[in-house]
Amino acid sequence: METSKYMCTQLPKDALTERLRWVKPIVNKEVKLKDAALLFPQGKRTLERWVSRYKEFGEEGLIPRSTRPRTCPNETPIRIKERVIELRKQTKLCSLKMNYKLKKEGVEIGTRTLGKIIKSEGLIRRYRIRKLKYKYIKVPLQNGDLVEIDIKFVPDSIRGLKYYQFTAIDCASRWRYLEVYDGMGNDCAIKFLKKVIAVSPFRIRAIKTDNGSCFTNRYIGYNKSIDPMNPRIHDFDLTCAEQNILHYLIDPGKPAQNGKVERSHNTDQNMFYNRNVFRSKKDLEIKIREWNNYYNNLEHCALDGKTPNEMLILNKVG
Repeated sequence: METSKYMCTQLPKDALTERLRWVKPIVNKEVKLKDAALLFPQGKRTLERWVSRYKEFGEEGLIPRSTRPRTCPNETPIRIKERVIELRKQTKLCSLKMNYKLKKEGVEIGTRTLGKIIKSEGLIRRYRIRKLKYKYIKVPLQNGDLVEIDIKFVPDSIRGLKYYQFTAIDCASRWRYLEVYDGMGNDCAIKFLKKVIAVSPFRIRAIKTDNGSCFTNRYIGYNKSIDPMNPRIHDFDLTCAEQNILHYLIDPGKPAQNGKVERSHNTDQNMFYNRNVFRSKKDLEIKIREWNNYYNNLEHCALDGKTPNEMLILNKVG
């Protein structure tokens, strides 16, 4: 009866039942261990160990125990884990940028380990669907060889008024300069260009913009000109010519060609506008100046952990 109970009529419901199905007949001397081992898939030594543990501890000895090690000699110290969690909550930076900062603090930890700590603490963020990546030829640039300029709408109106953020970013060092204006007309674009030329720590040789009407009249002025072969030149282009600066335009509907400034606008939205409330234009200007200084001293993955201000020095020395 005992043999049929454990070996024939019942299917095992869990690991304990399965082990009892093999051990019980042997302990009750209904089956010899050497005969059962011929059919046992895990080998004779495992069966002997199960029988021994059953005789010593009863059914509790056959309960599967975790094989996970109780201690790990290479486990990250708790103080480093706390610092990682604290830095993540404060800055919302990715693992790679956090690693750059921690190295400056004298903390040596792997980027993958940082990611595991962030994930285990539930501090990960949801990303959009990964897009196809294209391989582009990267031309080595020096400071000021190419500066991308674009405009970002300040997300919320301030006291009922709309403001616009003009952004200039150097493609070589990722150094940025920001200004806020009431409008986005030709006068604001020219004023911003002159301001960038005055404050930039390098000579600007070329700029790249989209096809907005404040930057070019290629699509709204050339075709409507009285003399299409000799159209009126845009004021922004005239200013660039006066400063001996080349002006490049991206293809229509291809914002990725202005990718560095577009990516920086995404950072502005996530790390600046989503975290601040502005009481007035003056308050916005003060905070955006502080944010601009912070950005220029922030480690960048594309710069291999260097900050834009550090790259200005390295490119100048090189």
